[in-house]
Amino acid sequence: MTDALSILKRNHLSNTDSRRAILEIFLQSDNALAHNDIEKITGERFDRVTVYRTLQTFIDKGIVHTIPTADNATRYALCRENCTEGHHHDDHVHFICEVCGKTTCLDNTHIPAVKLPRGYDATQINMIVNGICPDCR
Repeated sequence: MTDALSILKRNHLSNTDSRRAILEIFLQSDNALAHNDIEKITGERFDRVTVYRTLQTFIDKGIVHTIPTADNATRYALCRENCTEGHHHDDHVHFICEVCGKTTCLDNTHIPAVKLPRGYDATQINMIVNGICPDCR
């Protein structure tokens, strides 16, 4: 497992308290997190804007990716190693448990190929599966 300092260094980001702390939260979580989840975990150490800007920087650098939800909220999860600045390669299924609400990246379950009509170019494909996770079964 990679540590926060290595990830920041690899992405040419300065080692700030907020970046390191928020990255550690992602490294310790098996599930995707909402902005509000991160605020609760960090307590009053960082304000809403700092968390938002840190997440946006991580998205831009290919460190985390976004997962849209049915209620128009956004969840965030760590990217795989092959994501880079401006190029996300997170073509995998996201599972949302209907009981506990956890969102999980199913990295080994890939999205099937989608053949688009002539003239259409996909830039991102999201596949979300809703159901019951093993913990809630």
